[in-house]
Amino acid sequence: MHIVRASPGQLSDAQVLLHEYYDAIKVQKRDAPGEIEVYLSDTASGFWIAYVEGVPAGCVVLRPLWATEPAWECKRLYVRPEFRGRGIAEGLLAAMEEYATAIGARWIYLDSKDDLRDALRLYRRRGYQDCARYNDNPQATVFLRKRLTV
Repeated sequence: MHIVRASPGQLSDAQVLLHEYYDAIKVQKRDAPGEIEVYLSDTASGFWIAYVEGVPAGCVVLRPLWATEPAWECKRLYVRPEFRGRGIAEGLLAAMEEYATAIGARWIYLDSKDDLRDALRLYRRRGYQDCARYNDNPQATVFLRKRLTV
């Protein structure tokens, strides 16, 4: 497994993974192409892709959460089914959190759905704790945050 902070040149890999993610968890609101390009090019954001033997296997997004500065939001953690069970999600979160710490984030927030039990177990194992609703996402039922060591 090889995890990279994706660049604009990896837009097609990012789009493929995101579309699979949207379908897998039945997300209604999808990122517009311009939002994806920001994730890939803005230093305040980030998009990580895990590759296994050159094949995109999973991804995670980090974006600023200005309403609660200095906080960022973890979005779109996804690992393709055929690559699950290999620690890829853990590796993606670790890479994203390391970057967030390096750019000065004190908190990472995320929202999820209560039926995504494996993801919720992973988040909690990595130190994410329940918090109050911080956004108006009507699909989210669980809200978590993690304090980063700066």
